[in-house]
Amino acid sequence: MAEADHRFPRHPYSPVGDDKLHEECGVFGVLGTAEAASFVALGLHALQHRGQEAGGIAAHHRDFGFNTVRRFGYVRDNFTSADVMDDLPGTLAIGHVRYSTSGNKGKTAIRDVQPFFGEFAMGGAAIAHNGNITNADALRRELIERGSIFQSSSDSECIIHLMARSLQRDIPERMKDALRRVEGAFSIVAMTRSKLIGVRDPLGVRPLVLGRIGDGWALSSETCALDIIGAEFVREIEPGEMVVISESGVTSFFPFDRIKPRFCIFEHVYFSRPDSILGGRSVYETRRQIGVELAREAPVDADLVVPIPDSGTPAAIGFAAESGLPFALGITRNQYVGRTFIEPTEQIRNMGVRLKLNVNRALIEGKRVILVDDSVVRGTTSRKIKEMVLDAGAAEVHFRIASPPTSWPCFYGVDTPEREKLLAATMTQTEMRDYLGVDSLRFISLDGLYRAVGEAEGRNDAQPQYCDACFSGDYPVRPADMLAKGFTLKAAE
Repeated sequence: MAEADHRFPRHPYSPVGDDKLHEECGVFGVLGTAEAASFVALGLHALQHRGQEAGGIAAHHRDFGFNTVRRFGYVRDNFTSADVMDDLPGTLAIGHVRYSTSGNKGKTAIRDVQPFFGEFAMGGAAIAHNGNITNADALRRELIERGSIFQSSSDSECIIHLMARSLQRDIPERMKDALRRVEGAFSIVAMTRSKLIGVRDPLGVRPLVLGRIGDGWALSSETCALDIIGAEFVREIEPGEMVVISESGVTSFFPFDRIKPRFCIFEHVYFSRPDSILGGRSVYETRRQIGVELAREAPVDADLVVPIPDSGTPAAIGFAAESGLPFALGITRNQYVGRTFIEPTEQIRNMGVRLKLNVNRALIEGKRVILVDDSVVRGTTSRKIKEMVLDAGAAEVHFRIASPPTSWPCFYGVDTPEREKLLAATMTQTEMRDYLGVDSLRFISLDGLYRAVGEAEGRNDAQPQYCDACFSGDYPVRPADMLAKGFTLKAAE
């Protein structure tokens, strides 16, 4: 195995190196059902892929008021016991799963875990936020200078303080006031003593959907979480929309200036679960179509199409079908490798990717293999997988990647390495091929990706249909805090 490249350091929590982008949060809320917190726990379990570091649930009961439980680790380990759930009574609850930003990994305190709670003159409110506030540093400085006392390092807490300073007479109006000061991406689920509130930013960067469960309602980051509680999908919350839900029903507002939406295209590629629906499209079918487009753009003479599990599987199915090549599960993932398994010795840590993935030699030996993955970030894991496949006797190894080269960081709610640690930002495609040591390397084009998500003419460069900043460097919201720290936009290079 090649010596580790220290330009691309191993993630402290991962035995194979943190070579994927990570969505930072998922949100879920329920109103109008008995044991609402239990439904929220189930919803968060379905959204665990959006954040594995920590989770929290806030609930309200008319006799006992607000109660909040926040824990590190998986939902299944923290919100399944009767002792915990008995502390969260009521017919109204919201929850949050978290994956912290790159600067906070390993440093998160329980005070950073959402939902956040605030007590206002007209009553309490809890808030859970998916996304990233790009002017949070400036807002925090301003609020602290005015006397606010922050309890966490989270950008989301700014919303609570802005609400506290609003002069509006009810909590939804205070939230509108607060969010008009906020820049960036936000899909929010919040609650008062009697209302469930959902908001999406004007660009609609992150998803948020509305569901119906019996006589009650649910809000969720994805439709797959509605499925697990038996809720009926009603519709997506529109970009720039706020919904206020009570026992009387759903009221909709549009408190922001209307602009052209820019939904995150990487939700289609990787972040969302394949059994979710985004913009009326099956995520699984979109990923399969990405494989079809990739096969058309970058065919290769080979014997076998093998997905890198699990996220590369739908695209590999599409690639194999379009190219007429056999599809095979030539790499098996061990589902039972967790964080604690990496601790014992340096020798075990050095085994790296072999702890999680195993190559089926009987399928691979002597074959020219096409490996299909969703993305290449640092490239370290891709290189190790290539070595495993060669060790199993493959005659050739070709990489086909179901997204364009990731060459720019995301500032809208995705954990992304600094730009100089992104392989595609530091190397040409030929240099990347040589670094990975593969016979060929091709990425789907940005136009091909747009065609796969239903834009027949590809990307409209004059007015892009999605946020694709991680591929193009075209940021729909100016990342004010990062610019103040010296980040350089593409146009200024």
